[in-house]
Amino acid sequence: MHRLKPEFTAEIRTIVGEGNFREGEAVAMIDYGVTPENLDAGAVVLPGMTGEVAAIIQCCRAHGVPLVTHGGRTGLVGGGLSKSGELVLSTARLNRILHLCPVERVAVVEAGVALQALQTAAAEHRLEPGIDLPSRGSATIGGMASTNAGGISAFRSGVMRHRILGLEAVLADGSVYSDLTRVVKNAAGYDLKHLFVGAEGTLGVITRIAVRLDPQPLATATVLFGLASVDAALETVRRGFDAEYGHLRAAEAIWDTYFRLTSSHHRWSATDYATDHPVNLLMTLGGADETALQSELARIYEDVIAVHPDTSAVIAFSGAQEADLWRLREDTDLIYRQHPGAPSYDVSIPLSQVASYLDRCLADLKVIDATLDPYVFGHLADGNLHIVLNSTGSDISAEKASAVEKAIYQHIGTMGGSFSAEHGIGSKRVAPLSALSNPTKLALMHEIKHALDPTALLGPGKILQANTLWGTR
Repeated sequence: MHRLKPEFTAEIRTIVGEGNFREGEAVAMIDYGVTPENLDAGAVVLPGMTGEVAAIIQCCRAHGVPLVTHGGRTGLVGGGLSKSGELVLSTARLNRILHLCPVERVAVVEAGVALQALQTAAAEHRLEPGIDLPSRGSATIGGMASTNAGGISAFRSGVMRHRILGLEAVLADGSVYSDLTRVVKNAAGYDLKHLFVGAEGTLGVITRIAVRLDPQPLATATVLFGLASVDAALETVRRGFDAEYGHLRAAEAIWDTYFRLTSSHHRWSATDYATDHPVNLLMTLGGADETALQSELARIYEDVIAVHPDTSAVIAFSGAQEADLWRLREDTDLIYRQHPGAPSYDVSIPLSQVASYLDRCLADLKVIDATLDPYVFGHLADGNLHIVLNSTGSDISAEKASAVEKAIYQHIGTMGGSFSAEHGIGSKRVAPLSALSNPTKLALMHEIKHALDPTALLGPGKILQANTLWGTR
């Protein structure tokens, strides 16, 4: 193992204090998140303010030590992976909500604030951040900004890029970009915050974010539909958009393989609800009155069953029942407990092509390996599908992984979709980005990276291929 030089670690300790730098065995006490490889650097620094982040980066630059930024360590594409000789910067101590104004409907938070903490604080004023994820308890606002997270509400409120009014970030030379604008209308030159949103820490370390908040409904109501096809599910989502009372807040699809896994594990069943539907649709409405919302869901069910008589439905009539239904969608950990390291894919498909895409993709996977029966679920209102193989990572050879990627990614670009919907690129999707992106886009990305981080100090090995970092021009 290549240990960091004592003179470097001494400077880091001076910047943050002895108790805020962990090395060696002390790192084992830190939760590594999705994978132990996140902490392979063996050294973690926890700054408590923007000035300390700037000083750390300047120190790293002077000593030639690459820096990997960590939020909640919930990323699924290797964006937090680190190795010996690098330093991990954790935003765990940057966890303060600095400003929350119900009149402005804006919160200014430090990067390490967990989504759930912001949701709780905003809810006291009947507001919400307009974005939600199953990993809300650990995902941080800074990490979500860095990956341009999407989630359950993206079809209605946009992805993280649309929720951010302004931000602060420390650049690779230690200078601080600060634009904590708290207003929607801002035409004062280039909107540079968008360089850092989705850059996964490769252009700068985000330290503070101004987040737009939305009014929270007084009540919600949830229904689970069992449907015969993707087209039937899309028709039902449309009825949710056209609700006579309330507004659509969520439309989450659970295909049969994943539904069997979660419903069986949680021993979930409901009277008159068949468990063998090809597609299950979890739909939530928001509005002023819970009883009226439940009546609206019942009306939608009547309309759906008139066209698709083989449809099942169960409406939640209590908070406990609603939580039970959402657990069927959100307990994705079940997959990884059964298939450790299962390869997962995150794609966006235009709604009009979701059915044909899945028909082709799943058939192609069967040709590769007849035992492949992937778990499919996702945000049906915006076409974001998650596809997780029913196989442990160690059982997938490099050759098979390449064939699987081809089956899942082919034609996505030409049909107007994206091979990476909301998880980002990290280190696992570097090759697909290079292979599938427009050459001019890639060249511009290289130019921007070189302009802001000419020594590739930040996020080494993430997003762009290191051996072609500056291109050949």
